[in-house]
Amino acid sequence: MKQYAAFLRGINISGKNRIAMPALKQAMEQAGYKRVIPYLNSGNLLFQSEEGEPSEHIHNLIQQQFDLDIPVHVIKVSRLMDILKHAPSWWGSDDPSRYDNLIFIINGESAEQLYEQIGEPENGLEMVQCHGDVIFWTFDRKRYSKCKWWKKTAQDGIGGKLTIRTAGTIRKLMAKA
Repeated sequence: MKQYAAFLRGINISGKNRIAMPALKQAMEQAGYKRVIPYLNSGNLLFQSEEGEPSEHIHNLIQQQFDLDIPVHVIKVSRLMDILKHAPSWWGSDDPSRYDNLIFIINGESAEQLYEQIGEPENGLEMVQCHGDVIFWTFDRKRYSKCKWWKKTAQDGIGGKLTIRTAGTIRKLMAKA
C-alpha cells in the first residue's frame, strides 16, 4: 500500500463547506482507504491506498457523501518528503515575523505557469521559489497586505487553481506519517 497526503481546498472556513473530519475519516474508511488520519479541521489527511491516483475518487466521494464540490490535491508522502528536502534555506524557519507556505497547484498547470501569472514577488516582503509542481512562499507577517502574492493567490481565476498549507501544518502532518 502507498501512503498519501490529501489536501482539501476551502473546507470549514467561516462556516462554509463544512465537513466534520470524523465523518470524512469514516467515509474514506468505508470506501476502502486504510490508516486514515485527519489533521486539523482544514482538510488535511494521511491515508493508505492501493489506488494509483485517488484524487478523483476522493473528490467524488465528498460530492456523494457531503454534497460538496471540493477540489482535492493528493500527493504521495514519499514525494512530499522529497519536496521538503529541497526547500530553500529561507523557508520553514521558526522566525515569528515570517509566514512560510507551500502552494500546491490543483488544476494541472505547472508551478512555473502559476508564477508567471502572479509575477515577481514584492522585493523585501516575500520570497518565492518553484520546485517541481509546488511553490515555496514566505512573506512578512506584518506587511502581508503589501505582498503581491498575498493579493493574487486569493483572486478569482488564481485562487481556485491552488491550495496552500503552512510549513508548520506540513511538518506536523509528516510527523504523523
